[in-house]
Amino acid sequence: MRNFFKKIKYSYIKKSCLKSDFLNVLSPGALLLLAAIAAPVAANADEFTLPADYSRYKVFDKVVFYDGYISDRIVDGDLEDGTLRFSNYHYARPLNVEEVLDLGCDFRLEVIVGALCDNYDRMGRVMLAFPEAGSVNYDPQAVERIEIARFITPFMNKNKLPDEVPYIYDLDDLRQLLADPELLSGRDVWMEVEIFGIPYDANKKVKGCEQRNDVFAATVSFAGHESSAAETSQKATKIPNAGNPAVLTPITISKCEIHGNVNFNNYNEVATDTLGVTTKTFNFDVPADLTDAQINFILTNHGAGENGEEYVRRQHLVYVDGDIAMVYTPGGVSCEPYRKYNTQGNFIYGSSPEDDWEEWNNWCPGQAVPTRKIQLGAMKAGRHKLMIRVPDAEFYGNDGDFRPSAYLQGVTSGKISDLSVTDLIEDSKNSISLKAEGRDIIILAAKPILELRVYSYDGTLLLGNYNPGSRFTLPQLPSGQYIVVASTEDGDSAFVKVII
Repeated sequence: MRNFFKKIKYSYIKKSCLKSDFLNVLSPGALLLLAAIAAPVAANADEFTLPADYSRYKVFDKVVFYDGYISDRIVDGDLEDGTLRFSNYHYARPLNVEEVLDLGCDFRLEVIVGALCDNYDRMGRVMLAFPEAGSVNYDPQAVERIEIARFITPFMNKNKLPDEVPYIYDLDDLRQLLADPELLSGRDVWMEVEIFGIPYDANKKVKGCEQRNDVFAATVSFAGHESSAAETSQKATKIPNAGNPAVLTPITISKCEIHGNVNFNNYNEVATDTLGVTTKTFNFDVPADLTDAQINFILTNHGAGENGEEYVRRQHLVYVDGDIAMVYTPGGVSCEPYRKYNTQGNFIYGSSPEDDWEEWNNWCPGQAVPTRKIQLGAMKAGRHKLMIRVPDAEFYGNDGDFRPSAYLQGVTSGKISDLSVTDLIEDSKNSISLKAEGRDIIILAAKPILELRVYSYDGTLLLGNYNPGSRFTLPQLPSGQYIVVASTEDGDSAFVKVII
């Protein structure tokens, strides 16, 4: 599956620099398929190393993060290095947007995390904030912000190599937002980086970390390159669909773990729509009619205690305005490629390679977390709803939390990105396609289908069928709408809505 998503990523890079408006000829079914198969857009650098001809705009350069629980002082608060420090785990720096846009095609974010004195796996992320123009300081909770990248640090011992881990993210769509002067009118753009770490275990186990409180170092850069001389002749050719008026609407941004389990679960009244049910709804307003829209969605599952949600892969259902928009199961990849970064002994990696990662892991220590894109097409101005359901989640002992972040990106004319029909077909060869003919579900897939599940439209699992073959007939069910999800052994999945 990793190679499959890499293939999608490469074709997506190619599409972003095209100027033909291929999306106009895609059917709604093709768009739905794209939402299902072209979701993750992140990779580690050992899988996709930036070539030497890429230019970089470095925002943070080996900036050091400290014990997140130190609240009485900012350790590096007196440094005059242009970095705004909100806490010991959350920093910001302003961007020169013109210089960022000059990077050209194949727009990337590169994050390199260095080991210091936290030897555990932690969540880190990169965000953009949009304070009033001319700001030298701002309150992160009082300005619009979006999360553009998330990662999990490996278990690292700073005395062993490799002592840093790289992450690469494809962000071509983001350039369209940054290139819209009207959207950014009266606002500056700042990059924020957050890595919450603690040194207490490393203080005891890692040589040289006694009584130290520095946990990680991070270097963060935008990168890009010019594909040809023709593309450099006009600045517009560097921006996907430059000139289409852009709209940006933050939907939700998850809170750091220091605030407790307050994001998305079934036992905290602020983290769920209904106690006992793992459902969370976020309202958002779209300021104008959009000809094309997508939601950029990130979620990681946390809870490392007994029967922890971190170690159980569950189906996630995402609805927009009450209609099913995406069904996926996180994880489903081997963590072996990240073993080399996990230089500190831990309870995740045993002493020898394992082959059962796909059965239980939601993410890997050292992995770039996927950003999933939900393609919506045209969208009306007004109030809308994003709802997430994880029907099977248990949160044993009221422990654990899911951390969602999402924002909507749209345009009021044209399309967000250019998409070649040929590329879509090529990308779809290894995917799953479902078609409903009455009660019969026709399954087309290059790989054997491991399981087919049927849910009620509110996300209640009704039945599962292993190894269903190429055709499955639904049992007698009451009239209504249902969601049928098919998945392969290595985690590829697709869904179809069925009306009976």
